[in-house]
Amino acid sequence: MVRSLVVILVPLLIITVLFTRNLRDHPVTVVDWQPVLTTARAESPYPVLAPTNLPEQWRATRVTWVKQGEPYLNGQASPRNFWELGFLTPDNIYLALSQGDLRPDDLIRDESRDGVADGQSTIADQTWRRLVSPDGRTHSLVLSQPNVTTVVSGDLPYEALDSYVGTLSTTG
Repeated sequence: MVRSLVVILVPLLIITVLFTRNLRDHPVTVVDWQPVLTTARAESPYPVLAPTNLPEQWRATRVTWVKQGEPYLNGQASPRNFWELGFLTPDNIYLALSQGDLRPDDLIRDESRDGVADGQSTIADQTWRRLVSPDGRTHSLVLSQPNVTTVVSGDLPYEALDSYVGTLSTTG
């Protein structure tokens, strides 16, 4: 019986050590998003949003500005002028801000993980649509305007997304 227990436990211990070690071997890469924001604001046909006064514990891990027709991550021409800024919160939860001026339905579907209607939030006198992914994990706020669609999404409660949206500005 002891041999059977050892035969079962040894592989489990090896697997545990390998997987927990690999998690520590992948540090977060923090990016300098300010220069990309400056370029986006200079080139964009719409007002580009970005957070102001975020706590230092928030780490930018993704920033993208791509003009319509330029190659995007998959090498295909971007269907829109696209701004994206992603942060890790102090609890290591990813939060994304995405903006685009064309094909808003595709943008909303992609960024909200096929989110479905879940109410609304009013922030600074603007009404944002709430969406929740089919698995209930990802919440998104969507602001549709004539020249730009903005999506803020993360695996956070709506109240946290509302607070983040409250930091967004087109200046600063």
